[in-house]
Amino acid sequence: MTTFVLIHGAWHGGWVWRKVDAPLRAAGHRVFTPTLTGLGERAHLASLDVDLDTHIQDIVGLLEAEELTDVLLVGHSYAGIVITGVADKAAERLRGLVYIDAFVPDSDFSLQANNPSRFEMFAKLVDDEDGDEPEGEESSEEKGSEGDSEYNEEDSESSLEQSV
Repeated sequence: MTTFVLIHGAWHGGWVWRKVDAPLRAAGHRVFTPTLTGLGERAHLASLDVDLDTHIQDIVGLLEAEELTDVLLVGHSYAGIVITGVADKAAERLRGLVYIDAFVPDSDFSLQANNPSRFEMFAKLVDDEDGDEPEGEESSEEKGSEGDSEYNEEDSESSLEQSV
């Protein structure tokens, strides 16, 4: 019997492993599919304080709380970075690491340097949430009323009906 801890990517939750965890359990393995803080069904916990260190601690905390040892830690996408960090902090609890279509960082790896457009998008979202308008953008009051916007729900529904 193997103990698996399956870690999802940045845009998912533990639920993403449903089709994988059932057959593993049926074969007699122990399977844990935690959701990282601020993601999936835990999105309500998202804040500027949630970062890679938080996600690493989420998994280290699970390993400790469940007293898990000899764990096969599996990471998808962003979670490749997470499982690498977990291995650094809790190597004695791990049997091995599996990277599934994941980032496999080396010591000089920077997610931001490897994905600059994503970080620009996040910076814009944070600015928007803070009430700051991105440079060169007009505020919603300057753009006109809601009825003047380019998106009109009735037009969208009409277009959908015509295309069906």
